[in-house]
Amino acid sequence: MTLSEKQRLFTKLVGELITWSYANGYELTFGEAQRGKLQAEANAAEGVGIASSNHLRRLAVDLNLFLNGEYRVDSEAYKPLGDYWKSLSTSECECAWGGDFHKPDGNHFSVEWNGVR
Repeated sequence: MTLSEKQRLFTKLVGELITWSYANGYELTFGEAQRGKLQAEANAAEGVGIASSNHLRRLAVDLNLFLNGEYRVDSEAYKPLGDYWKSLSTSECECAWGGDFHKPDGNHFSVEWNGVR
């Protein structure tokens, strides 16, 4: 699968996640959907990201979660979304949720590219 093909599939899957979220009482806004190289390097230097982030490739998005109008930042609140996101994985496309990362990042949703999630 080419990068362009995976980006298109990722966009479709994010749409499915958003639709599922609203159908299940979650409200969302977009956080970071694309990141520049300098920002990725700065985040990595601060210990809040990696220099090879899939945000650089438009294969990751951060979503802001609202429950009953309240903005939530705790990864646990995102768990149902993370579980649904991972259920969208196929043999061609592994969906990864940041809540499973070593340093949990519950609002992060991505697909694997060359070993980076």
